[in-house]
Amino acid sequence: MCGIAGILDLSDRRVEPSLLIRMIERIRHRGPDDWGIYTDKQVGLAHARLSIIDLASGQQPMHNEDKSLSIVFNGEIFNYIELRQDLLRRGHKLRTQSDTEVILHLYEEAGEECVRHLNGQWAFAIWDSKNETLFLSRDRLGVRPLFYAIADQAFFFGSEIKSIFALSNVPREIDLVALDQIFTFWVTIPPRSIFKGILELPPGHSLTVRQRNTTVKRYWALDYAAHNEDVTDEQEYARELLDLLVDATRIRLRSDVPVGAYLSGGLDSTVISALIKKFTDTRLKTFSVTFDDPQFDESSYQQEVVRFLGTDHQAVHCTSEDVARVFPEVIWHTEKPLLRTAPAPLFILSSLVRQQGYKVVLTGEGSDEMLGGYDIFKEAKIRRFWAAHPESKIRPLLLKRLYPYLQNLQVQSADYLKAFFHVRAGETQSEFFSHQPRWALTSKLKLFFSDAVKSEIRLHDNYSELRELLPPGYSSWDGFCQAQYLEASYLLPGYILSSQGDRVAMAHSVEGRFPFLDYRVVEFASRIPPRLKMKVLNEKYLLKCCAQGLIPRAVQARSKQPYRAPEGKSFFNGVRHDYVDELLSPERIERDGIFSASAVSALTDKFKTGNAIGIKDNMALVGILSTQILIDQFRPCFHPENSTNLPAIQRLGQAVLCSPSARSSALERAVRL
Repeated sequence: MCGIAGILDLSDRRVEPSLLIRMIERIRHRGPDDWGIYTDKQVGLAHARLSIIDLASGQQPMHNEDKSLSIVFNGEIFNYIELRQDLLRRGHKLRTQSDTEVILHLYEEAGEECVRHLNGQWAFAIWDSKNETLFLSRDRLGVRPLFYAIADQAFFFGSEIKSIFALSNVPREIDLVALDQIFTFWVTIPPRSIFKGILELPPGHSLTVRQRNTTVKRYWALDYAAHNEDVTDEQEYARELLDLLVDATRIRLRSDVPVGAYLSGGLDSTVISALIKKFTDTRLKTFSVTFDDPQFDESSYQQEVVRFLGTDHQAVHCTSEDVARVFPEVIWHTEKPLLRTAPAPLFILSSLVRQQGYKVVLTGEGSDEMLGGYDIFKEAKIRRFWAAHPESKIRPLLLKRLYPYLQNLQVQSADYLKAFFHVRAGETQSEFFSHQPRWALTSKLKLFFSDAVKSEIRLHDNYSELRELLPPGYSSWDGFCQAQYLEASYLLPGYILSSQGDRVAMAHSVEGRFPFLDYRVVEFASRIPPRLKMKVLNEKYLLKCCAQGLIPRAVQARSKQPYRAPEGKSFFNGVRHDYVDELLSPERIERDGIFSASAVSALTDKFKTGNAIGIKDNMALVGILSTQILIDQFRPCFHPENSTNLPAIQRLGQAVLCSPSARSSALERAVRL
């Protein structure tokens, strides 16, 4: 795992090395072990290395024999050993044992189609000097981030937005449509990012810059059209799934440094830990996070798994005070507003992992999306079941059983539930039926927007933008598969793998690996009949079949507990943090212009007096505060009038990222680099 950045000057000006150094310095947390830059006339590549494979000779940027190809690569190619052997048989001469060099020679063989041969998680850029072509690619599921922008007749890219913002003439302006999307879907819809002009390469896509033309092309997509309705042999499905998971886990243990695993106490992480213990000889170190509040804490299940598997285990305890303390650093790394505090404990956990000398952990992410584990899938099934008989008095009670921890929901009438969960005539035909209640609830947070912001976004239809991106045939898929597609294509890469994954792990130079997101597992899962993923309301049924005898019975039988963390009250209980009062003050809210000062004051008063209730208040407080932190951290500080006599490409190197003061030690570290 690493950080990458680069520049292609579209007017053929030579790229100054100082610009590349500035860009890569901003993301040295991604690669503290080594760094390097390369320039070739109008192109420059930069790399910050986290050494995991081929520690001695895997330095980047890396070149082929005649230096006609140069690469910077962030990620891991897990089938690189097999690919390397095939390349050697074809006559290629490889100087290193690294997966990076494998990509270069595959590109020699297959050009842009090389990505179809890769099993891994990646974001890379290849400069082809013979054809004067820059080729960028991002992995199928969007595990690794990649952003780009065009400004001053130059193309810029980086693993994180802050590396691009190291260049002064790239504007730093909130995209209000993107903010509107986060306050609807929790994520932006790629290629949008939260900043105007900064684009995100979508998962499963490659990008080519040739002769000043930029082309983005999809090379892979989730497809549920071919799912099999034949369930005559459940055990055969289970055997094939288990075989794929064993191999996906095995190849993700390939590393020249120790590999650990996250252990939440839930089904997914327990299965991965069990596969490591049973099918490999790896000595397993596991890590987890615990909480004071029993509604968040899973430590009893964690300890049961530790005893059952005999892992070397270490946990970090996270309090509400800890959440508030690290939250500015979390936003610095996520580079987007958040509606939940859940990334904060994982940020703390990755710090523990690094302190223990580990750079790599395997986790259970992706199982819920691919194998049918989320409550939103159950909810949609119940809503369809109720919609078939909307006057039923019994069917809506299933929704109350689904969310026993939501006290407000428990006291609501059937009419309220029918309206809240969109159980009305015609609603079941919507392509977004499964997600309508979630998105409608989140959209209520936009009541906190200022009048100016409301006016700016009122004509944009987020649903139409998303609808245009749906794949051909989507409307004919099973409703369960439609829900899976929406989760796996948007929330998974845009939040789970980003804000709760790559960003908070790489903040401490820790790489996450995800066996459930091996593309072979994903493609197999897309063919599994929905009723084997969730049998009635028994989530991840087929995975539980695979887990028989591998994991403790109590973990296999437990109901899914969604991962959550202390939220809004964290910022007003116990130790008070100056940044909260400052950024949410009426003066600051008015100045920044995103939210209504009176509405925000009313909300903070509710938290201060202990009257804040429910999901809406919590999401509103976290969403507003995180947006204010983001604005504070990325506010422009560069004054171009001081450098008007410099050529534009040199002025780009004069930018300074704005420190939000001593509140964010992560920002201080980045600026000092």
